[in-house]
Amino acid sequence: MKRRQFVGGLAAAAGVTACSSDSVECEKGLGQPAESFEWSCVTSWPPKFPGLGIAVDNFAERVEAASSGRLKIKVYGGGELVPAFECFDAVSRGTVEMGNDASYYHKGKIAAAQFFTAVPFGMNHLELSGWLHYGGGLELWRELYAPFNIVPFPCGNTGVQMGGWFNREINSVGDLKGLKMRIPGLGGEVIKRAGGTPIAMPGSEVFTSLKTGTIDAAEWVGAYNDIAFGMHEAAKYYYYPGWQEPGAGLELMINATAWASLPPDLQAIVEISCQSITTDMMAEYTHGNAIALQQLMDDPDVEVRPYPDEVLRLLKSHTKDIVDEISAVDPTWKKIADSYYAFLEKSTENQRTTEWANLKTRDL
Repeated sequence: MKRRQFVGGLAAAAGVTACSSDSVECEKGLGQPAESFEWSCVTSWPPKFPGLGIAVDNFAERVEAASSGRLKIKVYGGGELVPAFECFDAVSRGTVEMGNDASYYHKGKIAAAQFFTAVPFGMNHLELSGWLHYGGGLELWRELYAPFNIVPFPCGNTGVQMGGWFNREINSVGDLKGLKMRIPGLGGEVIKRAGGTPIAMPGSEVFTSLKTGTIDAAEWVGAYNDIAFGMHEAAKYYYYPGWQEPGAGLELMINATAWASLPPDLQAIVEISCQSITTDMMAEYTHGNAIALQQLMDDPDVEVRPYPDEVLRLLKSHTKDIVDEISAVDPTWKKIADSYYAFLEKSTENQRTTEWANLKTRDL
């Protein structure tokens, strides 16, 4: 009895509550019941949409399971709680704790945010991940969002996308003039420079707009998602490559005050789950795109075509001009652009020697 009292006294001195072996607290290894959280996450994606929409649902499920229910996340599709393009504001204000979308949707507020989704003719998904996690990109991203009370996390990647659906042929640079195209981010600015009209709209509106002729063309993601939207029933010509998004990364935004309220173990679960979702999403798109693209290539009503080289050269030239022009007047943009392109330059030779060279052997 004296020894039991002595052990209890040591536990109390250490700040640990003595408890019986069959108590809930002992099972958790804690003296006090662990705090639990119930959060909301808004997204830009249609609910349960393949890839984009399913990924955030999977994220919420994994976090809840890994935390033994201590962090539960209710996911809302685009428009269910806030409009599809207003996730950033909702998280910044603390209306919700989390948001999931693409950072280039915020270019009107933060121009440099576009680097963390995709830059035309820029990094693929492997390079973007390398830059973010080991090349200083993530630190720059968090520094960029800090004034808005948001902590960003890489959470998903679609891989290289397709160039888009068109209701008219693109045979020369002249065919871009007057083109009304749904295309967000820096790619939209490039199309504008080439004489077209970029239009931003949520994914849920793309099919109808293309079908009715409100727009002439639209890039969405790739074959896997495009079939799910029925894009092949709205336009005939399907162009590649996806020069505008060679490795489109997605983001999980967390309100900084909410993030600080989480204990370290739950923060670790969130961060690890984001990395898990990125890996899982790439696996899903690699599998889904392979099957869906073959279906489209077998469809007699669809023509899968490469962009003419002269068109790609023009678009690449416009991209460089736009990046350089903004760098000249926006120090924050320049700081991130310098880091981005420094790593891209280092990585390009490695990609030529490994990924690209290996792919070419398949045609021998």
